[in-house]
Amino acid sequence: MRDPAADDAFRRLYTANFPAILNYAQRRVGGPDDAADLVAETFLVAWRRREELPPGPQARLWLFGVARLVLANHTRGEQRRVQLGARLRLELRDEPGDPAADLVEVMAVDSALAALDDTDREVLELTVWDQLTPREIGALLDLPARVVRSRLFRARARMRGRTDLSAVNVAAEKNDRAGPGHVTGVHRTLASRRDPKA
Repeated sequence: MRDPAADDAFRRLYTANFPAILNYAQRRVGGPDDAADLVAETFLVAWRRREELPPGPQARLWLFGVARLVLANHTRGEQRRVQLGARLRLELRDEPGDPAADLVEVMAVDSALAALDDTDREVLELTVWDQLTPREIGALLDLPARVVRSRLFRARARMRGRTDLSAVNVAAEKNDRAGPGHVTGVHRTLASRRDPKA
């Protein structure tokens, strides 16, 4: 039997979090169709499990957790790399400046991110792209906030060693202090790696 209270809570969750989940998907899959599929599947899974919906602010992190599990089951690999290359070619044609220099920079970021271990990369992405705090990331990944901060420090150091991305490190450090919604000055290349509109 359906629970009207759970249905209402789900509708509120959907309205409040659809943009954030769409943004999460767009930055992690190969194109708008894949992002739309991931968002639809995330909310479908969340709907089926709506009676598990926690109260208050924890509901948002719960939904990110659902999206993360859906993403883990989403096939990416070589197909995503091919789609990324196509998007980059279109983007570089439309921008002024030296396309070769931009492409080298994008490739350096891509290579540096690929060299991180999976958890360090996810911690960095959740900080810079999704503007989550270390405490929120810890709740999502089931890690203590101090471990998240340590992994974030290590990821920044490795990125800094492989690329000239001081703006990324400054932005992520500001996010630690300011909380979600206050990341400024994020290096455009890191943002555009997954979202050509960034």
